[in-house]
Amino acid sequence: MSSMERPTVRRVAIIGGTRIPFARADGPYATASNQDMLTAALDGLVERYGLTGPGAVGEFVAGAVLKHSRDFNLARETVLGSRLDARTPAYDIQQACGTGLQAVIAAANKIALGQTESAIAGGADTASDAPLGVNDELRRILLQARRATSLGDRLKALTGVRPSHLVPDIPRNAEPRTHRSMGEHAAVTARAWGITREAQDELAATSHRRLAAAYERGFFKDLVVPFRGLTRDQNLRPGSTPEKLAALKPVFGLDQPEPTMTAGNSTPLTDGAAVVLLASEEWAEERGLEPLAHLTACETAAVDFVRGDVAGGEDGLLMAPAYAVPRMLERAGLTVGDFEFVEIHEAFASQVLATLAAWEKRGLAPVDRARLNVAGSSLATGHPFAATGARIVATLAALLAEKGGPGRGLISVCAAGGQGVTAVLERE
Repeated sequence: MSSMERPTVRRVAIIGGTRIPFARADGPYATASNQDMLTAALDGLVERYGLTGPGAVGEFVAGAVLKHSRDFNLARETVLGSRLDARTPAYDIQQACGTGLQAVIAAANKIALGQTESAIAGGADTASDAPLGVNDELRRILLQARRATSLGDRLKALTGVRPSHLVPDIPRNAEPRTHRSMGEHAAVTARAWGITREAQDELAATSHRRLAAAYERGFFKDLVVPFRGLTRDQNLRPGSTPEKLAALKPVFGLDQPEPTMTAGNSTPLTDGAAVVLLASEEWAEERGLEPLAHLTACETAAVDFVRGDVAGGEDGLLMAPAYAVPRMLERAGLTVGDFEFVEIHEAFASQVLATLAAWEKRGLAPVDRARLNVAGSSLATGHPFAATGARIVATLAALLAEKGGPGRGLISVCAAGGQGVTAVLERE
């Protein structure tokens, strides 16, 4: 190919996806590692689509947000421990809560450019088995002792150890530059956008009700594989109502009057894993597999939440999709009315409602709530950080296939660090 020729961009098919039921932290998966969970999700996909043969899949891309040092090569180690061909290349990716969707996009880009015919993408996270870091002062002392050239110098360095140095560093859900938790940032944004407690509780109750209904009608029978005794998401509360949620005490924004964010309208710490199978249309046709949908557009964005959040919430920590989605729709020549389904990751009910308000402020039409998260979302399923994007892609593709006929779905995922990852799925 000459330097003047451009590669042909192929359509990327979403064939299907699997995940394990999501579990509350320190519950059924308390002793399961990221690799254990990701392997279970991957094996479910391999079994469903018969991917055990040599070279069955081009590559595997996945990630985790909370990683031990043993997870340095998580995707590849997962392949080696799974039923997938051990010669399948694999690599890790991480973009906080956008990891799962970004993994899908990375795999899709290679398929679109003809660099591979098929790929599996996803992610896993365990809040139960979070890594504990060595106290930083202790780490420096141990390194000094290791560098010492004599026993005397080594012992001299170790005499600097104090009892306080033995306290481990535990991962915190806080932004390094602001030292605020994600919930506290979301509380600032909720106040800035005037998001009410009643609206948040209504959204949360709706998420539980819709997820329960989806399970009851058998929607997840091909999407969820049992793991460690769970067959459904453990966080699901079918009986949730706004009235019951109204009884919960606020847990974020307590430094301000009339806080609105509770454990009920925020996602809990969660363990889980999810994966998606993507391919070229030719690969799918050769194997007699009908694509559920196609990935046709994507966009990422970031905001200056360090100053923006303090300035009034316009550029709050979780508000990057307010910029990514309008840009993506303009580039694709689409409007909100062109979508049968809209999937917004529910990190917090307040963040979903603020995002909807921000889209309208930026000129988009209001989202029909009947099309929003129609099979429930993170408030009901839980949110294992790196797994959520893959969960949403698989769910949305299955919804489009279930509907039948042409249709489109919009995906919006906010992420730590003031980032957002968004995408469009279509079915003809």
